[in-house]
Amino acid sequence: MRWQNVKRVVLAATAWALLLYGPRPSLAAPEIRVAAAPQISRSGLEIRYELLGQRLRQISLLPTGLAVHGSRPRPDAVAGVEVALHCTGRNWNDHHAKKFIGGSPGTELVYAGMQSHGTELGQHVVLLQKAADVGLSVESHYQFFDGIPVVRRWTRIVNQGREPVGIEHASSAMLYNLTHYGPSDLERKMVVYYAHNSWKCEGQWQAVPPSRLGLSDNAAFNLSGVSLGNVGSWSTMWYLPMGMAENRDLGVIWFWQIEHQGAWHWELSNTANRTSYLYLGGPDELYSQAWKLLQPGASYETVPVALGCVKGGFDRAVAALTAYRRKACVRPHRDNRQCPVIFNDYMNCLSGDPTTEKEIPLIEAAAAAGCEYYVIDAGWYAERNEKWWDSVGLWQPSKTRWSGGLKDVLDRIRGKGMVPGLWLEIEVAGIKSPLKDKPDAWFFCRHGRRVIDHGRYFLDFRNPEVRAHADEVVDRLVGRYGVGYIKMDYNVDALMGTETGADSFGQGLLEHQRAYLKWVDQVHQRWPDLVVENCSSGGGRMDYAMLSHHQLQSSSDQEDYRRYPSIVAGGLAAVVPEQFAVWSYPMLHGDADEASFNMVNAMLGRIHQSGHLALLSAESRREVVEGIRIYKQRIRPHLAQMVPFLPLGFPAMADTRSPVAVGLRGPDRALLAVWRLSGADTVKVPKPAGQHVTLLYPNDRGIQVAAAADQIEVRFPRPAMAALLEVRP
Repeated sequence: MRWQNVKRVVLAATAWALLLYGPRPSLAAPEIRVAAAPQISRSGLEIRYELLGQRLRQISLLPTGLAVHGSRPRPDAVAGVEVALHCTGRNWNDHHAKKFIGGSPGTELVYAGMQSHGTELGQHVVLLQKAADVGLSVESHYQFFDGIPVVRRWTRIVNQGREPVGIEHASSAMLYNLTHYGPSDLERKMVVYYAHNSWKCEGQWQAVPPSRLGLSDNAAFNLSGVSLGNVGSWSTMWYLPMGMAENRDLGVIWFWQIEHQGAWHWELSNTANRTSYLYLGGPDELYSQAWKLLQPGASYETVPVALGCVKGGFDRAVAALTAYRRKACVRPHRDNRQCPVIFNDYMNCLSGDPTTEKEIPLIEAAAAAGCEYYVIDAGWYAERNEKWWDSVGLWQPSKTRWSGGLKDVLDRIRGKGMVPGLWLEIEVAGIKSPLKDKPDAWFFCRHGRRVIDHGRYFLDFRNPEVRAHADEVVDRLVGRYGVGYIKMDYNVDALMGTETGADSFGQGLLEHQRAYLKWVDQVHQRWPDLVVENCSSGGGRMDYAMLSHHQLQSSSDQEDYRRYPSIVAGGLAAVVPEQFAVWSYPMLHGDADEASFNMVNAMLGRIHQSGHLALLSAESRREVVEGIRIYKQRIRPHLAQMVPFLPLGFPAMADTRSPVAVGLRGPDRALLAVWRLSGADTVKVPKPAGQHVTLLYPNDRGIQVAAAADQIEVRFPRPAMAALLEVRP
């Protein structure tokens, strides 16, 4: 029976890898004799097109059946281009500045037809275009998902000519007429949503008019616009790779996410005829030094993006994205169904200095509290006289930290009914590690020298010897030591990338990143029960390229529990709850209010328990035990069916007075976390649908809850308190 289960998981993982990385359908281009523009209506979305001669122009992407009245700009040579594409040596067909509009041959592509076929997930539509003078075939891929108003979009370019072609940028998706059908009044019609995402300050959402981001109505057209992006291998250490644009006249909101763990770019502006447009893409030459020389017979794919539109506002968009992520992105794994509680020894606890003597009481306390995984974080490989930071690389157990050997400690964890885990940072080698003596071909290089960042070299996963080294490490830890959980961290940024075996720095980085994800898939095929956490100094790679291949996402390294609620509220818009890991670290000398505040921080996602549990006061320890019990019984069975909402709007970490609230809404209940910071003692929150409001946790801190028809009042007797409520019919 066990072998049959393993076989099923392996087959499922193989199918998942084929979905994400498998060969695309072979598309035989029809003769270019197209009389009518395509119209696509799938999964609650309608995409409308027109033909400008033989050139395809996109008009709109809207919810199915939306009636639109009024005028709109007509498509022209630039406005409505289906794929923004510019190749080296071609003329820019527009007054564009740094915008990705008017590139050639993108503006000159000739429409060659549409193909469509069904998949297990929905309908896959491909629009074909040609640039005969340079020998390029351009495919616009649209993967729809049954019942979800979101489409996954990417572009594939094939060089069918006899000469190499240099690609400077190619869009993954384009969208037009966001300020629909009326005067070009961006300020009145549109709200742009985006999220700052930095170390210990993740998921800080903003809602602003376009002018706040540099796009104002200048009575002509703009040579600038809203432009957000990333350079380097920390994909989210500036912004989240997603956004939204709400048209309040139409009552709709467009939303998108770029599914790549490296460089990305999106821009919102207008063309010379004042048509508004959105460009979505991955690495390019201008912003990330990712020039691609496409050889004859070769093909090139852009990174995938998700794009959708619904009636409503931010919460409706998040609900649609959450449904899409579950169906299209989250790898089938029992971890995301069962949501076990994880103890990790790092945060406000051992901080990278583990030993047998320190771990044993923590193991006892974690098991007694109800934890199901126990993870030894950084430092398990470093000798006592070494720094854990720059000695990473070989991943052999320290000889001076483990009095009976590391395996003895891992066996103790198993003996307490928990699954043992270890921390890795497999993509780097410390400058004091023996791995540094490997050939330069193992590492990122620029201008003939190795790239070094904060005491680490970057391993290049395109190199089969690097992958073999990584395989040996994982297979040894899982197979010999019985590790069932890996916290996979990444604490440095490769910036532009590597020149080794690549057309450009950025292309080298892109190819490495794709090779790394394929390697992770192969690990899962060999070890289907292994849980792999995605951590990058907390949320530094909080993207759905990584989360399509890892089970959990570390939300933050934030060490002040009072600053965490804004991260929780904003992060749940970016990551599904069953993947969103949040620290709970009751302080050594804290009280029960502080312990319960910590627990509420984590209970609407995945609990990452930490702190000196064995040394806590009895009162604080009771709060931890009770919080974990309620999480297991009342919350985690429902997480994978729930979608987030923000009843008090976007919180700001800088605001230490205003309350914070975030909820999860499911088929038969809603859960609501409410935090009082330093402000008023009574917090008023709009009531989700339902009659019965219950204070789930904590029940012994004097918190009082009163519910009216449309409002819930939560009274906290002291500052810095938190409560978790349940609302049912």
